[in-house]
Amino acid sequence: MTTIAAVQMDVSLGQVTQNLRAIIRRMEAAVQQGAQLLVYPECAVCGYCFDSLGAALKFGESIPGPSTAVLSEACARLDCYAVVGMLERVEGDRLYNAAVLIGPKGLVSKYRKAHLPFLGVDRFTSPGDRPFQTDEAGSIRVGMNICYDATFPEAARVMMLQGADLIALPTNWPPGSEAAANYVINARALENKVYYAAVNRVGEENGFEFIGCSRICGPNGQTLADAPHRDEVILFAEIDPTLARQKHIVRVPKKHEIHRLRDRRPDLYQALVTSRSQGRFHGDE
Repeated sequence: MTTIAAVQMDVSLGQVTQNLRAIIRRMEAAVQQGAQLLVYPECAVCGYCFDSLGAALKFGESIPGPSTAVLSEACARLDCYAVVGMLERVEGDRLYNAAVLIGPKGLVSKYRKAHLPFLGVDRFTSPGDRPFQTDEAGSIRVGMNICYDATFPEAARVMMLQGADLIALPTNWPPGSEAAANYVINARALENKVYYAAVNRVGEENGFEFIGCSRICGPNGQTLADAPHRDEVILFAEIDPTLARQKHIVRVPKKHEIHRLRDRRPDLYQALVTSRSQGRFHGDE
């Protein structure tokens, strides 16, 4: 069993040192309560609601870089893993909305947000160009998405097929995202039979408020812990990877059984991998 912690916290725009101190302070508190893996909000290192690419670039970093070094030292000292949202800067002025998985031995992996809404810093970041993947974090396999990614079920499905036990979702849900918080997270967990931790921030930034509502769900779609409010809090849940890995669900032997892998019909899913320009609906047209 692995104890995970979802850290619902406020973030200060552009205050990297202050945010890192807050991240580590909560890491220390959660580890004291048994947490082995912590998940923090989207852009927890630097904030989200930048008004221009120029403003955001000042807080984009290389990965690995200064902030991951600070986080790596903390994870090594506390013997834990953490998923933390930040901005990654590459090739001069290219910026990605990123999440990093860091453990006792340093950086494990990074993820770049693939699906970008027209909101906050995502108006200026580039779409993620790295494949979805899972990585070892102690005894569990972790996949990462960021915020809006959760509403595209294909992303979680790919990571389930790669053996994910837990999908971590750092997010910055503003008002209007209540349905995602209340229904989508449970659905992603249920349809893939994985644990799912969606971790939102709270507070206000450049006129945008954030709704909290962080949630950890189990592989049967049940809510294990949630924070249906806008207060800072740390949620805890126990992860049993054997439950996520057993996709064969037997309710009544030989009479009522389902299999989340075997029962799929990929031969009928061809439309999912065709060019979006060939789709039936064209949105802005």
